[in-house]
Amino acid sequence: MKMFIVALALVACVAALPVEKDVPKILRYDFDPQPNGGYSLNVETDDGIVRYEVAELKEILDENNKPQLVLVVRGQYSYPRSDGTVETISYVADELGFRPEGASIPQAPAAARR
Repeated sequence: MKMFIVALALVACVAALPVEKDVPKILRYDFDPQPNGGYSLNVETDDGIVRYEVAELKEILDENNKPQLVLVVRGQYSYPRSDGTVETISYVADELGFRPEGASIPQAPAAARR
């Protein structure tokens, strides 16, 4: 019985060892900061992930009608799914929040007409 418990403990220890996973290699990384606070970014890795993003400053009026600067970010990223297809998500982030669009992003139902 003691031998069985020792063997079971060894199996548990081996099962608990971390599995080393290959870290994706960066194939392309371009970051271009602008003097006004905007930027552009392009990243691609060898596992099929691609990201593109552009940011620019925009002046808006706040609730007190005072001008405020916000950073408006537009971009998209894509990655290979386990079924072999590529998922692409486009997005905008601005004073209205983060708004993603893509095939896997649920859409709000259309408003009912009266």
